[in-house]
Amino acid sequence: MNKTLMALGAALLCASAAHAQSTVQITGLVDLYAGSLKFAGDANKTNVLGSGGLTTSWIGFQGTEDLGGGLKAGFNLGAFMRADTGTMGRFNNDPFFSRDANVSLMGGFGTVAIGRGKAPNFLPTILSNPLGDSFTFSPLVLHGNVPLLPSTNNATGWGVGAKAVGRTTPSDTGWSNQITYTTPSFGGLKANLHYQFGEQTGANDSKKNIGLNAIYMAGPLTLTGFYERDQIMNPAAPNVPLTNTRKDWMLGGAYDFTVAKAFLSYGQSDEDNTNAKAKTAQVGASVPLGGGKVLASYAQTKLQPVNQSRKTLTVGYDYNLSKRTDAYVMVMNDRITSYESGNSVGLGIRHRF
Repeated sequence: MNKTLMALGAALLCASAAHAQSTVQITGLVDLYAGSLKFAGDANKTNVLGSGGLTTSWIGFQGTEDLGGGLKAGFNLGAFMRADTGTMGRFNNDPFFSRDANVSLMGGFGTVAIGRGKAPNFLPTILSNPLGDSFTFSPLVLHGNVPLLPSTNNATGWGVGAKAVGRTTPSDTGWSNQITYTTPSFGGLKANLHYQFGEQTGANDSKKNIGLNAIYMAGPLTLTGFYERDQIMNPAAPNVPLTNTRKDWMLGGAYDFTVAKAFLSYGQSDEDNTNAKAKTAQVGASVPLGGGKVLASYAQTKLQPVNQSRKTLTVGYDYNLSKRTDAYVMVMNDRITSYESGNSVGLGIRHRF
């Protein structure tokens, strides 16, 4: 009897130790808003109850295991969703785990992750503007990742003719089939190196995406930037090569003066074998007021050689109902050379779990 109890106790201790060394979390965010949307070039406004006013709704699973000797293994699975309809993905044919799908090893050397994860442009973009990763109201995100006219949602370029109104970042905010190395933090400075396999054959067998970003955070100061050389599209068709190689870079930062936080960024995109170039500048501010913040951001993108520009201004208020829940109202004006301007407004609520 005593031997049986001792064996049972040892088994329970081992199970407890294993449990202490491994953690798994379910996390995510739901963001819903009601409003009226009209972007520059739209013929009419659209009244919507939409998902992702300030942040794209998502659900994820992540975990780590202590392997001993300062080494840990981890995994990250994240799926975007349209909470207004209960549909998975940001759009039709978006991969199920298009936010994250990777496994990693972490230690004193940094972190190596394999699978789908963030593109080099994502973190610098959201850190350099007060509206973060809003694909609905952030001027900087809209100019980089959403075509300038809704009728060109499938356009991959922005140079001349029909493609003069495309997005400036051609390969999405996440990359599939990639290896990412994240350095340890050096006095607040951390960098990420990205390599995406093109998985092509024949004439396109050498095509791939490469990039890097760096983030420095110390006290009230944030400095960041990224560089990408893009030859492959993402994410719905990750193995489709771009017609021409695109190079994109941006420098940005923010400084918290306590009474207000200021944001600034500047970047360029150009396309090989053409004289097409896009230059984007953005300035913004976040001002504490009451139980929330006033948010304002203005971005301008100049397109060459078509001598066309897009100018977008968003002003809003984000009120904290709790540590995990906030309510917001946003107003946006969007203009493109030679097209009718558009005005949008949205009132929403966002909950993290």
